[in-house]
Amino acid sequence: MEMAENAALVVVDVQKGFEEAGFWGPRNNPGADENVAALIDVWQATGRPVVFVRHDSVKPDSPLRVGQAGNGFKDYVEARRGKGTGGELLVTKSVNSAFYGTPDLGAWLTEAGIGQLVLAGIQTNMCVETTARMGGNLGYDVVVALDATHTFDLVGPFGWRRTAEELAQATAVSLHGGGFARVVTTQDVVTAAK
Repeated sequence: MEMAENAALVVVDVQKGFEEAGFWGPRNNPGADENVAALIDVWQATGRPVVFVRHDSVKPDSPLRVGQAGNGFKDYVEARRGKGTGGELLVTKSVNSAFYGTPDLGAWLTEAGIGQLVLAGIQTNMCVETTARMGGNLGYDVVVALDATHTFDLVGPFGWRRTAEELAQATAVSLHGGGFARVVTTQDVVTAAK
């Protein structure tokens, strides 16, 4: 896999509020945070741009709403902000896609001449997947580091319940098989980025 010198790492919604297991329920991939940290470190060490995305929920019961401690980035992410030599952008949003946030992610990428995105973060099947699908539709070369994401069990229509791992696998199959993104491991990305 080839990694562009200016490929942007998009770190989606790695916020403290997602640590509230009582609100979200069971999750998968306990190693996701370690992998997200490794990606940020490589991006900053190689001078590539990093986009930090924060979900500002408008739902009154959400741990991610503005003014709540859970709205903030997890400590390891916050500690890394502003440390790289490449460009850095903070995007805030209240919907699933980072392309519908403030400031305009697409405009920033275009201005910087960036055509390749690497996605990591939370939740695999929600904001990561939606951002990946939209990025693919917009013509970006999208790479998803699946093991640098996680999600939670979910109940859908007809009483259907899927585990977090089942949902993550379904996202990987849909994105990769559907041509929206290449789904790879953190190690694949790190090796290509060095």
